[in-house]
Amino acid sequence: MTKTTVGAYEAKTHLSQLLDQVAAGHTITILRHGTPVARLTPVNPAAGGDPDEVVEAFRKARQGVRLGGLSVRELIDEGRQ
Repeated sequence: MTKTTVGAYEAKTHLSQLLDQVAAGHTITILRHGTPVARLTPVNPAAGGDPDEVVEAFRKARQGVRLGGLSVRELIDEGRQ
């Protein structure tokens, strides 16, 4: 996936071409006076990932994370207050 930046005026005048690039998997950041103000990204990025790989990534991310002696039920109840 390629990232590109364009100015607001260029984005306005070349929107159709920018949308073609986004459809091809690119991400485009729109700048106003050199400051990022918006990002065009694909709705269904090509790098969505295999569901099994996503689950494995979540499992790795939670390794070593502790609840400090609390149970999941206690956390749920606390969130409902």
